[in-house]
Amino acid sequence: MIIYNTTFHIHKDILDECLEYLKTCYIPAASRSGMLREPRLRRVLRSENEEGESFSLQFHARDIESLNEWIRMEGAALQQELIERYKEKLVGFSTLLEEMELS
Repeated sequence: MIIYNTTFHIHKDILDECLEYLKTCYIPAASRSGMLREPRLRRVLRSENEEGESFSLQFHARDIESLNEWIRMEGAALQQELIERYKEKLVGFSTLLEEMELS
């Protein structure tokens, strides 16, 4: 299982609007194909500053190949929409996490 994590820093001027957009448009669109599952949106604690706040958006993907296919087919366009919509008031970076067994 792969976890696709994107951490966003959202400028305070667009914070409420951007969170609403992520919840009502971006996350449903990213999940629609079923290639990304179990979306989670989390606030990064102690990230708040005078310019904005940070949030982590995570999805589960079956494997890296499935994730790469999603990025190619859908994800790149969704990311471009975010960039065009919020410009420099939203910045982010993505990381891939592998779920590990504890035993």
